[in-house]
Amino acid sequence: MSDPFSLTIIVPVWMEAGDIVETLEALQPLRLAGHEVIVVDAGSTDGSAGLAAPLADRVIQSGKGRAVQMNAGASVAKGDVLLFLHADTRLPADALACLNGFFHSNKAWGRFDVRLSGRGVMLRVIAWFMNWRSRLTGICTGDQAFFVRKTVFETLKGFEELPVMEDVEFSRRLCRISRPFCLRALVTTDSRRWEQRGVWRTIFLMWRLRWRYWRGESPESLVHSYRSDVRNGSD
Repeated sequence: MSDPFSLTIIVPVWMEAGDIVETLEALQPLRLAGHEVIVVDAGSTDGSAGLAAPLADRVIQSGKGRAVQMNAGASVAKGDVLLFLHADTRLPADALACLNGFFHSNKAWGRFDVRLSGRGVMLRVIAWFMNWRSRLTGICTGDQAFFVRKTVFETLKGFEELPVMEDVEFSRRLCRISRPFCLRALVTTDSRRWEQRGVWRTIFLMWRLRWRYWRGESPESLVHSYRSDVRNGSD
């Protein structure tokens, strides 16, 4: 029998009252198996922290920004493996078995394949390209529920506290240690932002921002462009 490992799931939250209960309820079998769930709230005013409290091992407060929140959660985590999960994303039923395979591999980190929750064919195409691109480049996004050995996370001093692209930046540093352990098991992430903003518009926005990042533009400039685009799209 393989040696057991301990897992900590870190869920950064801000104004997630509509999703957080369902997300955490899905994690209860993992808690019952002895694994840890930490919710990191960034000052939500919609009751997110209170809703999360009965369903998590710890609910802590931090400053805003996913990188800040994920670092705060990792700083108090007890698990051998840290898994970062968005509040609108669901793990597959066999997540623990998948992660056991990772733990007993020689890889430092990894991620799941992703599917978008909507039924449109285009959403399936987008998810396929996201997973294919990740395998090709070794770059992971937060929607893919990436995971890392705690010792590696600490060696790299966690996420750079950027307003955007923190997942891309961290993936680049992790790739210097090992290629990712790419799981074909699917996490399911909410497709609302794609559907509300428009699928093609969202694709072009994300690729444009990523291209500008690769060319060396600052994350602060990118987040300003992102917010302007979102505001203009909601007019």
